[in-house]
Amino acid sequence: MSANANTNTEIFAALRQLEKERGIPVDYMIERIKQALLAAYKKDKDGYTDNVFVEMTEDNMRMYVQKEVVDEVITPATEIILEAARKLDPNAQLGDLINVDIETQAFGRIAAQTAKQVIIQGIREAERGLVFESFSSKEHEILTGTVLRIDPNTGDMTVRIGQGSDRTDAYLANGEQVRGESYTEGDIIRVYVVEVRRSSRGPQVIVSRTHPGLVKRLFELNVPEIESGEVEVKSIAREAGSRTKLAVWSAEPGVDPVGACVGNRGSRVGAVVDELHGEKMDIVVWSEDPCEFVAAALSPARVLSVTPTAAGVKACRVVVPDDQLSLAIGKEGQNARLAARLTGYKIDIKPASQAEDMTEAE
Repeated sequence: MSANANTNTEIFAALRQLEKERGIPVDYMIERIKQALLAAYKKDKDGYTDNVFVEMTEDNMRMYVQKEVVDEVITPATEIILEAARKLDPNAQLGDLINVDIETQAFGRIAAQTAKQVIIQGIREAERGLVFESFSSKEHEILTGTVLRIDPNTGDMTVRIGQGSDRTDAYLANGEQVRGESYTEGDIIRVYVVEVRRSSRGPQVIVSRTHPGLVKRLFELNVPEIESGEVEVKSIAREAGSRTKLAVWSAEPGVDPVGACVGNRGSRVGAVVDELHGEKMDIVVWSEDPCEFVAAALSPARVLSVTPTAAGVKACRVVVPDDQLSLAIGKEGQNARLAARLTGYKIDIKPASQAEDMTEAE
């Protein structure tokens, strides 16, 4: 039995609007509606239903079962006798396949309801898809959001990022928050997009305030030479909220990579420090010579010598003046720890007096 023509017109009008606004092809949605109608029919019917089909055009919508014309019906679900077949098609012959309308007065109503549900679901999926695509392109970027909720038990935050229909709720875990920073619901917060994942509830955006990438992006935003490629950030070691070491390099003659990052009177590095609420920044020159790089990484301490300790092992012994030992190691070992992480080398720091004794003993 055919569905109401007006219903079909309304459905196709809605599908064309969906294609125009959301970019979902009409043909794709028609197939979705057909599948939903078949699923609804099969849910209420026992036995064989694989030969049930839906035809859907703007003028007509009908559900039918395809049967083979036979002399004697053995399987009613798939066969029809010749006499009955010729009532539907006078030219029917034995062995032909004929379409038999599924008689149901409720088909038009069911079709309209099913189409509506599929269209609504299609809109939701399209919105999720668009949001996913939008925020996937923003991975490793800095976004500004609003603190929506703070879990009182875990401290995890939900941060709303984006605007209008192009917005979603991001997840800022407690472990990705900087110790000492305090936020309340409604506060504005800048976050680094670590990853965007697909989920049944839509895109899941994972953000961070502790990720080293946040520091890198802040420097890119504040230092034109990094954005243009004249200065390259080679590596970063960070203990969020306390201190970061940044290794930079330039292949351009006459370009001072450290000076470019510091800026006139410290304006550029100052902007980064302000955004990170006072986190200290050590900016050093990267070198392909590991000994030079390790010496620079231990800044602000002055280094007398760097010696690799074994071939094929990324480890070295560093000698510093006696009065520079505590500075080289740093409070609670932080300076040495960050230097090791920045360079990828295990660093053994010795004062000059002890190094002399060791040399004599050797």
